[in-house]
Amino acid sequence: MDGQQSSLFEPDDASRPLADRLRPNVLTDVVGQDQLLADDAPIGRMVVGQRLVSMVLWGPPGCGKTTIARLLAEQTDLAFEPLSATFSGVADLRKIFQAAKRRREIEQGTLLFVDEIHRFNRAQQDSFLPYVEDGTIVLVGATTENPSFELNGALLSRCQVFVLKRLGEAALETLINRAEELIGAPLPLDEDARQSLIAMADGDGRYLLNMIEQVQNLPGPVDTAALAAAVQKRVPLYDKSQESHYNLISALHKSMRGSDPDAALYWLARMLDGGEDPLFIARRITRFANEDIGMADPHAVQQALAAWDVYERLGSPEGELALAQAVLYLSTAPKSIGVYRGFTKAHAAAKRTGSLMPPSHILNAPTRLMKDLGYGKGYQYDPDTDTGFSGANYFPDDMLRETFYEPTAGGYERTITERLRQWAHLRATGPSASDDDHTTPTTD
Repeated sequence: MDGQQSSLFEPDDASRPLADRLRPNVLTDVVGQDQLLADDAPIGRMVVGQRLVSMVLWGPPGCGKTTIARLLAEQTDLAFEPLSATFSGVADLRKIFQAAKRRREIEQGTLLFVDEIHRFNRAQQDSFLPYVEDGTIVLVGATTENPSFELNGALLSRCQVFVLKRLGEAALETLINRAEELIGAPLPLDEDARQSLIAMADGDGRYLLNMIEQVQNLPGPVDTAALAAAVQKRVPLYDKSQESHYNLISALHKSMRGSDPDAALYWLARMLDGGEDPLFIARRITRFANEDIGMADPHAVQQALAAWDVYERLGSPEGELALAQAVLYLSTAPKSIGVYRGFTKAHAAAKRTGSLMPPSHILNAPTRLMKDLGYGKGYQYDPDTDTGFSGANYFPDDMLRETFYEPTAGGYERTITERLRQWAHLRATGPSASDDDHTTPTTD
């Protein structure tokens, strides 16, 4: 290797994995995280000032979390203690804490790096607190999961959380160039295959380097088809029990709400490709039809239920097309939260007035006693009035009339708005009653 290579990498050993051989020796050579590592960025400023604080590095796999932790220790003269939460317990932590105490007596600091820190339970996380608090250790935790959900509030309050980005195309291209420099030859890929290799890595630098090891000795030139046959595309990041599950359903929901059918189809495809249960999606889009469309298009919920039914009958992949059709219908339907907002107001009113009786005129009177008590007296059968509307009061006698449902001017609610306006006028002016010889049903 020339001088430039030795400044980037450890002495080369071809028996080691390429990802390990290409680990940078200085922070400035870490790719794709300049927003944190540049001299004027948050972590960069700490290194320049030689004063680290405990932190959590949150980011996807292959974005450099472990490398950054190791280099932080090296560039601030701290002893580096790596630990995996997957394979370690309280006994391992005690040994590290005791060693850190001994170092502190000789004015040597300790950086404890905990990979997959979210896998520690609450009690294990609590064990860090006194040692972080008094400076015995600088804790650097790495996680792929949202720290807000996975880490103790007490631990989070003592650490700064830094978000690492998935590696972009420029960063991945830089890694390819470095790999070619270390290998001593260009990869046997044509330009389209080179771009496909970057796309297949899906932002994961480690996965990219692993794929490079598989293709570096292939007879060239390798086109996109040959590349696809030689290496496996990285499985998309998606865990049905973790944050990506909620992030993607939120993206689908908000894309439909924002009337963007193309974005909604994209997020639907992302979820299905990631292994999401299609019936979960069916339930969520049905809820969306009620919550975000409602009476603006009463057919929306029917479309959602039909898609749910079709999927249950056909399964994957055929039934997924029904979900796509429903997503498009909901995305392009008029939106209204009039039903949701009205029901919320009605709930609040019910809690305030929960013991009030209905007015007696709308109560059934199946017995003579109930008739004698006035049940059903004066009830007017609305369909049998001249206007189809009696204007009677259906609220409790001791409750003022309230307006809960306020339709919008969009979609079918435009018609509903006009109808409610007519009824309000009739209620105020007194609609005409039916003739006496009209028959009125005596039950509901």
